[in-house]
Amino acid sequence: MVIQVGGLLLAIAIAAMSSRASDWQPAWLLATLMAFAGASMALALVVRGIRVTGAFSALVLAMVLLGPAPAVLIGVVSAVVISVHPRRLPVRYTISNLFTHAVFPLVGALVAHQLAPHATSDVTFALLVFVTYAITHLLNFVLIWGYLVAAEEKSWKVGFMDVYARVLGVELATSLLVVGVAWANFRFGPGATVLAGIVVLLFQWMLRTALQAFERGEELEERNRQLAALQFGLISTTMKTLNLRDHMTARHSAAVARYAREVARELGLSTAEQELFHTAGLFHDIGKFIFPDSILLANTPLTDEQYEIVRRHPEIGAELIAEIEGYGQVAEIVRSHHERIDGRGYPDRLSADDIPLGARVLAVADVYDVITARDTYRSPVSTGDAFAELRRVAGTQLDEALVELFIDLVSNSGLAFRHSSEADFEAELSLERRVSDYAAPRPTPVARSAA
Repeated sequence: MVIQVGGLLLAIAIAAMSSRASDWQPAWLLATLMAFAGASMALALVVRGIRVTGAFSALVLAMVLLGPAPAVLIGVVSAVVISVHPRRLPVRYTISNLFTHAVFPLVGALVAHQLAPHATSDVTFALLVFVTYAITHLLNFVLIWGYLVAAEEKSWKVGFMDVYARVLGVELATSLLVVGVAWANFRFGPGATVLAGIVVLLFQWMLRTALQAFERGEELEERNRQLAALQFGLISTTMKTLNLRDHMTARHSAAVARYAREVARELGLSTAEQELFHTAGLFHDIGKFIFPDSILLANTPLTDEQYEIVRRHPEIGAELIAEIEGYGQVAEIVRSHHERIDGRGYPDRLSADDIPLGARVLAVADVYDVITARDTYRSPVSTGDAFAELRRVAGTQLDEALVELFIDLVSNSGLAFRHSSEADFEAELSLERRVSDYAAPRPTPVARSAA
């Protein structure tokens, strides 16, 4: 801080001693650049911690078109605006900003005035402005990052590679804009600078407004993610509670989910649709949470009243799943997984291709796992007998084309899942990934045919 205070005072002193009356003329150009720099600082954009303004361009124009003292004055005023808007900075940062915004305008103006006698043509004048811009931009970075290296143990290598190098493209474009404005001022008079300043400020204001809207959108997206986490967490908790009552349900759901994904892959569906079928498989029986133990754990035939409760579980499950933002298609599949090809299923008595493809895939996987798994309510059958049963109900209960595809898949690839623990279900659930994927939902088209 002592070094910076000394450097600030020295820069002001040198600027004052080098000041000439002609440097301050025309006065309205000085006022324009001062207003341009101050307004640009007040409208600063802060993107990922980086302040973006047009004030640097105003300072370079002051260095070239006016002189050291006016440039230092505008730089110091800009630093004051930075330090108090939108909130007051700590003293150490204020002093650093004042030092930096006094030194680099002074150096740039002195360089420009040394080179000015050689700028005898449009080309050499443009080159003068460009060199001034490049030197002061580099010096500005060295002063700012040098403070961070000294005070906060930053690395010069990181600064040049990760900060300075990344803005060179934008700064090159900006330098060409400044060259054009300075040339227009030189050729057509100061009015060109005023017009350019107005255009830049309007553009910065519009960009700032757009950035604020974008940031509000990011905040809304984060709230959506939190809501999705809450909603998905509640559904997951419901599923886990059901698992505590009946371990078969979680194991069966994980197996059906894996079968459904493999069938979707075999059908050539997109990754998003494979994930959709997998998710629907995980939650297809969540509606069973309404079952009393007399139904859920029954080892005797159900009564008509109990069977009516059983028939409600696809609809109840779909209503639960539909509460999660972006899970509408999952809910549609869950609702329809007990529909039949012949139209005698439930709850909507859909038939044939009116049944979502995902629901028809789940129906095949559901039947196969129920009759082959060892923890279901009936004695398991062999794979061959299971294939025979699938073919027996193909065309009435199940989609015939999907039955044959499933049988070929199991026969040729050895596809088999024997999930047996809660950890298996947790791995299939992958809660964090699902929250991330569905917090900002994007509609995914669902294929309606197995062809």
